[in-house]
Amino acid sequence: GIGRAIAERLATEGCDLLLVARTEADLRAAADEIAAASGRTVEVCVADLSKISGIEAVAGWLGPSPGGLDILVNNACAAKGGTIFELQEEDWQAGFELKFYGALRLIRKLWPLLKKARGTVVNVTGYFGKTPAPNIILGGAINAAFVNTSKALAQMSLVDDVNINVVRPGMTMTDRQRALLVQWGEAQGLTGDEAEQRRIAAMGLRRAGEPQDVAAMTAFLAALRAR
Repeated sequence: GIGRAIAERLATEGCDLLLVARTEADLRAAADEIAAASGRTVEVCVADLSKISGIEAVAGWLGPSPGGLDILVNNACAAKGGTIFELQEEDWQAGFELKFYGALRLIRKLWPLLKKARGTVVNVTGYFGKTPAPNIILGGAINAAFVNTSKALAQMSLVDDVNINVVRPGMTMTDRQRALLVQWGEAQGLTGDEAEQRRIAAMGLRRAGEPQDVAAMTAFLAALRAR
């Protein structure tokens, strides 16, 4: 989805990459394809960023890296949909552990490398952090907290000359988004395409976003020209 598109775009613009996720097979397939297409070095670190051990694994990998760290993109997400009455306590805990705490822990742990490189952090949040919905209450709460915290970090980071920005995508047609639209459409007696068009019309959009749109914005914010 969005993370894959960002990785492809950054590699195209000349970055060597470290891809981080929980599923080794998916990571290695993505790394091989991006490296072959771009000619860049693409490494992988299999880690669960909702756990301290995952953060330590990433930091341990980057520690001896001769290239250091210029750009950190936080894009992990696993917020479960549902209303406050449908979500369980563990759903709230899991959602915040990965997207919110995982990102903050990575930023804190990797700050010395980012400071040394006068680097960039891009936090990918989401639409519902600004426009709440009762059935996406968890994702909205996480993203609202993430945006607020990112703004505070951006003000603080002026001292160390690290750029921190947020990208907040609207409806973006990832595989996950398409699956959700199909599920929603079936409940309304609509096909997937009909559901997509109805949602686009209801939101007053010309079209839905694509992962490549988010990747282009992320690449711009990660570049020196964005300063």
